[in-house]
Amino acid sequence: MDKIIDPSNRTKDDTVDAERALDTSDTSLLRNLTIEISKIATQAGAMAVRTQMRPHSTQLKRENEGAAYLTDASNSVLQYLRSAVAEIDPLNGFWEDGVSERIPGNRYWSLCPIDGTINYQRNLNEWTITIAILEINERGAVYPVLGVVYAPALGLMYLAARGEGAIRVRHTQQDEEKREAVIPSATEHLDGSVVCFGVSYFPQESKQALEVVASMAGHPADIKRIGPASLDLCKVADGTYDAYFEPRLHSWDVPAVAAATVVVWESKGTLERWDGSEIDWTSDNDLVATNGLIRDEIIGYLQPDSADTDAEQ
Repeated sequence: MDKIIDPSNRTKDDTVDAERALDTSDTSLLRNLTIEISKIATQAGAMAVRTQMRPHSTQLKRENEGAAYLTDASNSVLQYLRSAVAEIDPLNGFWEDGVSERIPGNRYWSLCPIDGTINYQRNLNEWTITIAILEINERGAVYPVLGVVYAPALGLMYLAARGEGAIRVRHTQQDEEKREAVIPSATEHLDGSVVCFGVSYFPQESKQALEVVASMAGHPADIKRIGPASLDLCKVADGTYDAYFEPRLHSWDVPAVAAATVVVWESKGTLERWDGSEIDWTSDNDLVATNGLIRDEIIGYLQPDSADTDAEQ
């Protein structure tokens, strides 16, 4: 995967063919596709940062109580993302527009202009722009197969493609660019671990997350709440955190979570629902990601009966 995102390996004659890149095992084609997508994320990030740096230039808005928060920048960034990825290859459209029939082999772009809207609006650095490709497999199930997660204010980007591993690209204060393989932590037990969790706009969902946190308190060395989900998941993949969980991720979370999911999978971390089943990309999901080593322990706390038993010990 390190060669996939290295622009020095690309020649002027190289062209981007998204369908062919995803259909073959030709690493150079996948490299070219990933490079182009990372460039789009970088440009979108620059747009969003310019808006964020203007004092009081963004306002939170919400269509209704059951909808996600957006900012003024969300629409303009999304319009750019849609136009730019469609120039690479329109694929079979955009997942967010709705898919009436699951045809095996079809692929869709899934885009999140700003994941971590409240962080963004409050001028915090922890927000991302994400680009994912979702594929319908031969069973009619949906799977993310390529993901880019970019945190512009942190100078941090994660790239992953199915079967090719995951890479983290960091920009240091000295403006140096460092590329590193994404590998989870080696923490073997919940005791002494660092766990992160997500909360919701909706009180009952947040209460559920806090109840889990209370049940495991005293075991992890630290339990953090920072967000957004895409960045927290990538930080499980790269070993910053040992696990992440959230009681409910909604339809508007699909683009961000899908991109980060590829990073987690390609790092060999685990990502699943609280009951151990696979993520269903067409419905709301609870979610837990781990380094693989503390999976069984943390899932125990996500099951009410097991959590009560463990909390009494």
